[in-house]
Amino acid sequence: MAETDKPLLIKRYASRRLYNTETSDYVTLDDIAGFIRAGREVQIVDLKSGDDLTRQYLLQIIAEHESRGENVLPINVLNDLVRSYMLPGGGMMPQFLQSSFEMLRENQAKMVESMNAMNPMTKMPGFEAVKAQQEAFLKAMTGGFVSGNWNQDRDEEDSESDDSLAEIRRQLAELQKKLSRLD
Repeated sequence: MAETDKPLLIKRYASRRLYNTETSDYVTLDDIAGFIRAGREVQIVDLKSGDDLTRQYLLQIIAEHESRGENVLPINVLNDLVRSYMLPGGGMMPQFLQSSFEMLRENQAKMVESMNAMNPMTKMPGFEAVKAQQEAFLKAMTGGFVSGNWNQDRDEEDSESDDSLAEIRRQLAELQKKLSRLD
């Protein structure tokens, strides 16, 4: 199994500091959020007791983002979550949320493909440059998820971004040449 397929092990020391076992350095909650946005699973354990603290820290990351005004969860969703904790056994909420996010991951890539296939503008010169910009925008807005895979390797992604940028520049130059010929 590849190293990035395993969850990144973070150990919490008695001082409450978080230690990245792969890079042998201390990390913050923002660092952990960055690992997750990059597609990496994390596991946070207490060094002394061995207790899994992952859920507690992930909830803390969400709470900190919400408190900074980065509201992702509408009030009615938060109310429903609280209500689901009041039901015996937690109700159906955990399964519903899990299946909803799975459907989102599966359908996001299909949606991008569908939008591009149905668009009559695909025949226009320079459309590929616009398409690449659209995909880059969607990738930025969805935390890197447009290909149907949350766990892309960062080096591969950076290389693809460089290639995409070079391709966009080339297509833009071609489009500018065509437009100057029209004048």
